[in-house]
Amino acid sequence: MSKKEIYQKEEEKLTEIFAEVEDSKRRLVEGLIEDAAFLKSENFALKETLSETGMVNFHPQQKQMQKPVEAAKQYLKNVNSYAVIIRTLNGVLNKNILDDEDELSDFE
Repeated sequence: MSKKEIYQKEEEKLTEIFAEVEDSKRRLVEGLIEDAAFLKSENFALKETLSETGMVNFHPQQKQMQKPVEAAKQYLKNVNSYAVIIRTLNGVLNKNILDDEDELSDFE
């Protein structure tokens, strides 16, 4: 799969998840959805590279000497950013669900 395909798949998935959310909230999170899709696609490419290189370079003669691969550092930063975005999006979804339940409780 290409980075572009990963991006499109993630964006479609998140957009579908937010299909039932009210328009104002959905517009509010559009940028976060795009950022999440971008990070997902970037990490896909980084992960492919890391599967070949590993996350740490070891000195050939002195194994105790090691240096993290720059791609590994970026991968971890991206994972953390992606997690924060997903947590934020989930908070918006949960708020939407609670709002819907409050509206339904008015009829009880």
